[in-house]
Amino acid sequence: MPLRPRIAAPRLVSVLRRAPALALLGARQVGKSTLARLAFPDFTFVDLERPVDLERAARDPEFLLSQSSRLVIDEAQRLPEIFPVLRSHLDRHPGHRIVLLGSASPGLVRKISESLTGRVALFELAGISILEHPIEPLWLRGGFPRLHWTRPRADPANWYPAYVRTTLERDIPQLGVRIAAARLRALLTMVAHAQGSVSNLSELGGSLGISYHSVAHILDVLEGVFLVRRLAPYAANLRKRLVKSPKLYVRDTGILHSLLGVGHRRQGLLSHPKAGASFETFCIEQIIQHAQLRDPSAEAFFYRTHGGTEVDLLLRLRGALLPIEIKLGLGVPDLRGLEGCMRDLGLRQGFVVNLSTESVEVRRGIRMGGLREVLGWLQLVPEG
Repeated sequence: MPLRPRIAAPRLVSVLRRAPALALLGARQVGKSTLARLAFPDFTFVDLERPVDLERAARDPEFLLSQSSRLVIDEAQRLPEIFPVLRSHLDRHPGHRIVLLGSASPGLVRKISESLTGRVALFELAGISILEHPIEPLWLRGGFPRLHWTRPRADPANWYPAYVRTTLERDIPQLGVRIAAARLRALLTMVAHAQGSVSNLSELGGSLGISYHSVAHILDVLEGVFLVRRLAPYAANLRKRLVKSPKLYVRDTGILHSLLGVGHRRQGLLSHPKAGASFETFCIEQIIQHAQLRDPSAEAFFYRTHGGTEVDLLLRLRGALLPIEIKLGLGVPDLRGLEGCMRDLGLRQGFVVNLSTESVEVRRGIRMGGLREVLGWLQLVPEG
C-alpha cells in the first residue's frame, strides 16, 4: 500500500517527543503500520504477526528491545509479556523511543495499562478522514484503506465478511478471550440492526439466551477491538430525568452495511430503514476522530431526557460543550431537541450536520451545513 500522507502523522511525532513510548491503537487493517512507517521512517520495525519475530521476542524480549533505540513493535498485543520488560527497559534507557501498534484497547490487554502507566501515550487511529478522501465513498464503503487506496481495490462485498470472520474467530481468541465466535457475531449483528439505539442489555441477553452480565462482557470485547462504540449519555445535575444507558453503534459504516446486507451503493443504502442511522454513525465517528486529534481530552456523549429532548452528539471540546444534531437530508430538520438541549445546559451554539455543502444560520446561534463545513466551524481542520 502506498505511503499516503495522513493528517495524524504530525500529532504522533509531537506526542513521541514528550513520552518514551507511544501506543498507536485501532482496528486491524485501519492503516497503523503504514502510518507508523510514514511518521517514523528511521525506526526499526518488528512485526509480531511474523512467526520468526514473535518467537525471537518471546524467547528474549530484553535482547529484542536492545537492538535499536528507535523501535516499532507491530501487533504488540500478541505478546503481553513484553510490557513489564518494556517498562524496566525504558526506565534504564530514557533516551529510547518505542512505538507499539495494536488492534486491541488497553482495557482488553490489561498489561499495557498496568505495566506502562505514566510511560506510554495512547493514540487511537480511526478510519480514513474526509480530509484525506472524498466523503461519499467513505460513508458507503467504510474507512479502511484497502477499500480505497489499493490497486486493485478490495471488493467490500467479499472483504468485509472475511474481515469480521477473522476478527471474531482468530484475533479475539488470541487475546485469551473465550467466547464463541457465533455468539460474538450474533450480538454484533443485533447491534447493527438496532444501530444508534439506547442499549437494553436485558433485552439483548434475552434474545441470545444469556445473562445481562454476559452481554456486557461481550460488548466490552467488541468495543475493545474497535468494532462497537458505546456512546455515553451526558450526565448533568439538572432537574430533568436523563437517560442513563449508552447508545450502541457498529463503528465503521462499511462493516455496518455488510452486516445489514445493504451493499455499498448509494441507491441501495438510501432505500434502507437504517440509512439515517448509518449517516449519523459516519458523522459521529468523523467528528470524534478529528476532535480527539486536535484535543486529546475531547469527550463525546449524547443527550436525552425522559421527556423526549434529544441531541445526537454532545461534544466536550477545549472545555466547551457543543451540541450537534445529524440529519440525512437537505432541509431544515425539527430543531426542538437541539433548542431544548441548549436551554437545559445554557449553551449558545448548536450545529446541524446534513448532506448540504452550504453554510446557513437557521436560528440564532444554530448553524447548519455539511460535515466538512461543521468541522471547519469547530476548528477541527488542521492548518495547512
